[in-house]
Amino acid sequence: MKNEDVSLDVSLEEIDRVIHEPARLNIMLYLFVVEKADFVYLVHKTGLTKGNLSVHLQKLEQSGYVEILKEFVGRIPHTLIRLTKQGRKAFIQYRENILNLLNQT
Repeated sequence: MKNEDVSLDVSLEEIDRVIHEPARLNIMLYLFVVEKADFVYLVHKTGLTKGNLSVHLQKLEQSGYVEILKEFVGRIPHTLIRLTKQGRKAFIQYRENILNLLNQT
């Protein structure tokens, strides 16, 4: 069977490009398994710089996938990030689409 003969139930167009970007996928993976994470934790786990992490979090927040909570602990600013219900649902759909696409090939 040639590759062009394969009929795909899931197309590449159905893959969420916001999540699919490697840095954002990494962020979403960590947030999917924890209730919430602080900014410093994500810097260490993802290996991103603070600036890069901020930019990717803004994109995820604009998409409605994460919620960024800023608070003070004493006088020290503390930023918490968590997936929204929409973000959790989008990540589950992304995972299903990727698995289906891989299983089709």
